[in-house]
Amino acid sequence: MIRRRSFAKSMVRMVLAAAAVSAGIRFSPAKTADLTSAELSVFSFNLRYASAKPPNSWPERRPVMRALWDQYQPDLVGTQEGVYPQLRDLASDIPQYGWIGTGRDGGSRGEFMAIFYKRSRLEPLEFDHFWLSDTPEVVGSSTWGNTNRRMVTWVRFKDLKTSQEFYFWNTHFDHANQTAREKAAELVQKRLAKLNPTLPLILAGDFNAVAKRNRVYTSLVEEAGLMDTWYAAKERRNDDLNSFNNFAPAVRNGERIDWVLSRGNISVRATEIITFQLNGQNPSDHYPLAVWLTLHYHIPPSPPTLPFYL
Repeated sequence: MIRRRSFAKSMVRMVLAAAAVSAGIRFSPAKTADLTSAELSVFSFNLRYASAKPPNSWPERRPVMRALWDQYQPDLVGTQEGVYPQLRDLASDIPQYGWIGTGRDGGSRGEFMAIFYKRSRLEPLEFDHFWLSDTPEVVGSSTWGNTNRRMVTWVRFKDLKTSQEFYFWNTHFDHANQTAREKAAELVQKRLAKLNPTLPLILAGDFNAVAKRNRVYTSLVEEAGLMDTWYAAKERRNDDLNSFNNFAPAVRNGERIDWVLSRGNISVRATEIITFQLNGQNPSDHYPLAVWLTLHYHIPPSPPTLPFYL
């Protein structure tokens, strides 16, 4: 009954539409697809694990970290190396942010790939973790010859300004083992291929590989088809600065091992390697890499508006 009434109604509309055309009545055109978007500020930031030993101890760096956050107010930050007490300190200092993560050795043990997000802007809908190994679901697993466990933490977010969703993945590849880095990139590539392709994706991390100079970059950018937001940006600040500073004076060899990659309809206004200091103290042995990007979402076009109703 419902289908027959729908078909009959459609036929009546078609007849009336044809009559209207023959009578010279014009219909309102269908609206073209609009875009709804709002800029996000996204950081990839290796925090340097907390140490009580000066120089560059966590008590020395903690106020610098807070001042950096207060000045830039990022919407979303993928962090690396933070340990649980350090992350709790940071969360206490920036209460407007929530965070998601787990220790790479399980629970609160080991370094985290913690993701911080501004509560007023983003709502987490789903999250999970996996380990960079041949047994990704085994907590703390490491099978490629690397002595440090490595992992990915990811979240599916809802943007509260646009009501749209996207994925944010955060990782830290091995610092010493190139084979482990390449296998990690292969695993990430395979898992990204299984995601909902209609949702934009941001992948942040310390990849311990220089952009454009390592097989890992080739795997993720050229083969997996991710966009390096650094090169997509209309403006790049500190373009030649090394992103790892080792608490030493800045070096400008263009060696960027911290990346923010993306997939989907995304535009990038600016990106920056941030050299923020307070009283000569760096917040970390990495400079945060900041990206100001916009995720564009298409709204389906509205149907034609008829000058009469049935």
